[in-house]
Amino acid sequence: MHQNGEKVEMMKERVQASLRESKTARWVALLFVSLTLLAGYFFADVMSPLKTMIIQSQQLGWDNNDYGLYTGAYSWFNVFFFMLIIGGIILDRSGIRLTGIAFSGLMIVGGFFNYYALTDTFLNGGPGFDFLNSFLTSYNPSLKLAAFGYALFGVGVEILGVTGSRIVVKWFKGKEMAFAMALQVSCSRLGMFWVLVHAPRLAGPSHDIARPVAFGVFLLIVGLLSYVVYSVMDFKLDKQEFIDLSEEEEEFRLLDVGKLLLNRSFIYISMLCVLFYSAVFPFMKYAADLMVNKFGIDPSTAGDIPGLLPFGTMIMTPIIGLYLDYKGKSATVMIFGSVLLILVHLGFAFGPASPLIAIGLMVVLGISFSLVPAAMWPAMPKIVKEQYLGSAYSLIFWIQNWGLMAVPMIIGWSLEASNPGVTEQIKQGIDAHYSYTVPLGILALTGVLGLVFAFLLKAEDKRMGYGLERPNKA
Repeated sequence: MHQNGEKVEMMKERVQASLRESKTARWVALLFVSLTLLAGYFFADVMSPLKTMIIQSQQLGWDNNDYGLYTGAYSWFNVFFFMLIIGGIILDRSGIRLTGIAFSGLMIVGGFFNYYALTDTFLNGGPGFDFLNSFLTSYNPSLKLAAFGYALFGVGVEILGVTGSRIVVKWFKGKEMAFAMALQVSCSRLGMFWVLVHAPRLAGPSHDIARPVAFGVFLLIVGLLSYVVYSVMDFKLDKQEFIDLSEEEEEFRLLDVGKLLLNRSFIYISMLCVLFYSAVFPFMKYAADLMVNKFGIDPSTAGDIPGLLPFGTMIMTPIIGLYLDYKGKSATVMIFGSVLLILVHLGFAFGPASPLIAIGLMVVLGISFSLVPAAMWPAMPKIVKEQYLGSAYSLIFWIQNWGLMAVPMIIGWSLEASNPGVTEQIKQGIDAHYSYTVPLGILALTGVLGLVFAFLLKAEDKRMGYGLERPNKA
């Protein structure tokens, strides 16, 4: 008993002297991880502001259905091969360092395939072209290879997102957790802002779509190196705190996923997640094209107004995170953010075609996109036991990916179906424009369904006492 007491005291001393107790160290660790996520989110949206150029390209030969298929490919492997759930199990069993490095590498591989599919080398019959042209001949080889690469990339970036959330809990639990998660989200949004504004400019007057994609691959390589630096800090932390997962935590079992599915609060927050993000991220894939077609913005600068969303979230999300840390009201914030989302899509669908209106609506959407994620992700550790967090985040991301796969394809199909003949006119150089009323109506309905689950989550929290309305800071 005496020896055990000495061991406990020694472990307490080591924890107190650990890197996690140093404000500088834990924020530096967060910075390196956030840089990796910034690179990932840059590449995730690298094609979004180029959509008008893609449809205009005779060499690619894509239409709105093809673009929707490519965008939905992001989630193919995550959904159908259960890669996010498998990734969560890998994270729980193999740890943060190995998982992050492995899936950062996978992002680079997928990104390279995506880039190669858009190059003149491939399009002019380079390696792999004939093979990809030998099956599913109704889809051109460029689309098939780009979609495959984007699907591989989607596995890497989504599991890295799960890992990033787990890292914040590890370093900031009981401290500035919501603020840290908000800053991590802000850094990711910086990647989105950067790509929306600069990708069309990188493409240049020649509309070289491959150029910004190549730059995105370069950033992914930088992101991997950044994560390696973080891993050195993480290894030192584990050594200082004498962390031994085999002793300190129950081993994760696949059957424990069932425990998460029996938790009604987890189900409600998962449904809110998939519906809310499905009404935002797919919209952003088409937002620049919406600016061209409804608001008359030039394609080379069409990403500037949508860029207000990630720019605004970079500022707003940390402020909201601080509020939630010290004042609480997470469930209420999620409801308010969901209401704003619905109003924005209705405004874009039925409001006047004024660039000033577009700017105002994008600012409001940025506020909505700050409120809900800032409240949602720090709420998870209150609902789910820490030993299941890796798998809980993976499962919620897997559910989210169903929406990220299906909704872009639905939007692409609805855009093509409600605008018959417009794509052909655009490719012929005719000054024709798409009406986005039907796609935006679909997105507004998606937001309404998300609002229902936000109310259910608040009611369940009141019944179970998880403390979603209480401050996060212990």
